Parts: sequence; structure tokens; C-alpha cells
Amino acid sequence: MLKPGDSQQVAELMRETAAAELLPRFRNLAKEDVRQKRPGDFVTVADLASEQRLASGLARILPGVPVVGEEAVEGDAGLIGLIDRPGETCWVVDPLDGTSNFAAGRDRFAMIVCLIHDRETIGGWILDVPNHRMAIALKGQGTTLDGTPLLGRPPARPPKGLVGYRVRKEIDRQLASGPRQKLGELTSFNCAGREYIEILAGAYDFNLYRMTKPWDHAAGALMLTEAGGQAIRLDGEPYRPAGCMEAGILAAASAGVVAEARAVYEMVEMPLLAPKP
Repeated sequence: MLKPGDSQQVAELMRETAAAELLPRFRNLAKEDVRQKRPGDFVTVADLASEQRLASGLARILPGVPVVGEEAVEGDAGLIGLIDRPGETCWVVDPLDGTSNFAAGRDRFAMIVCLIHDRETIGGWILDVPNHRMAIALKGQGTTLDGTPLLGRPPARPPKGLVGYRVRKEIDRQLASGPRQKLGELTSFNCAGREYIEILAGAYDFNLYRMTKPWDHAAGALMLTEAGGQAIRLDGEPYRPAGCMEAGILAAASAGVVAEARAVYEMVEMPLLAPKP
């Protein structure tokens, strides 16, 4: 599928796109450059320009392979079905992950690209744009962060998690001090790509989400799995990019950390984590 050198071409395309379309606009957006797709869900001119440049570049790397971009799906929801085609291939792109941070001038945003074949993620690339960190994973070939191969290990402390505000609030409210102390700090960066980078770097240990849009999670889930960890749905089944976007994800670079975190959240009544029928 990918020829030798193709993976580095993807990484270089992402760096070039960030330099041309994202960084010049960071903290330099006019009011009319930002709009809401729906309450709390922002898009900027940077998202659109970045996605267009990425789509053009990916088409040169693998001619004929369609691109499923977050902003393109906003205009044509049927594109998401390309991910779920047996035996077929597509790119999935988040041209600016953490748009609300970007629009507010906060330096927590990323760019995510992944390659899907036969409904499985076979390649993932995440660029932490402000910090110039690049993570790459290829199925069966491991994960690297800035070129260094990674192998996840459980921490010698309670695992720290990247978890949304409402879930954190329920964990703190419902659990007595004993069970709560089985987990360390819980926080969120409001940027899935940056959070996967932080887990790979060892600053945090797991993430927990209910919404699992493939452009946010498919690349990172592959990275953690290829680093020796695990990515599961909230029902315990392996994470896959296709299927229900509300089935949740719990992922870490260590299967032991996934088990620890799952044991804690299963003590808590959290209907907002329950997959919708």
C-alpha cells in the first residue's frame, strides 16, 4: 500500500501545510475568519485551507485514494461511509484539531492524518504543531515520536488521564477517596491529537471519550496499540475507526493502564458514557 518513503512524505506534507496555512494565521484571525458550525463547534479559514492543501498532497502520494476530511464531511455526511467499505482504502484527515483553542489563541492544536484499509487503520500521523512534535505509526511496524521508537510501560504511580470535564466531575463526585486515589490527575487539553502525543511522551497515561470521530482518534488509537498498549470501546470491544461514533474509547500505551482505568470508571454511574442506541 505505502511504498518506502511514503510515510515520510506524509509527515513532510503535514509540516509544510502547518507552516503555510496554520502558523501564519495563529493569533492572527479576523472576526470573519471564524464561525460556528453548531454551538461550541468552530471552524476557521485555517481549517479549510489546511484540509485543501492536505487533500491535494495526499492525492499525489496515493493517486486515486479518496480523502475523508472533517470539513468535507460537514458538507457531505455521506463521505464518512468511505471508511466502512470492505477491501477499500481512504485517507482520514483532521486539518486542525483543537480549533477552539486555535481560534482563542491557545497553543494546543494539532494536525492528524490516518490511512484506512479494509476498515482498519494501517497508518497514523499526528503533528503537535506548536511544539513541532511528530508521531508516526504503521500497522505492524511500531510507533515513533520524533523518530524514536516507543514501547509503553505502566507508570510507577496512579495513572493520569485525559478525560472530559463532565466525566471528571462525576468521578470526583461519586467516588470516595480510596477508589479515586487509584487514578492520578484527570484533565483535558480539548485537542485529541495533542493528548495522544502527551500519552506517547509519558506525561499522561490514558484517555477516555464517548465521542470517537475517526479524524480525532483513529491515528492515535493505532499509535498506542503499536506502542504495546490497547484501545477499546466502552463495551470492551477493540476500537475500530468505522461504526458508531458514540461507542466511546479508552486507550493507553499499556494494557495494564487500560484495565486500571476501566475498573475505576465502571464504579461510577455515568449515563453520558453509555453508547446511544
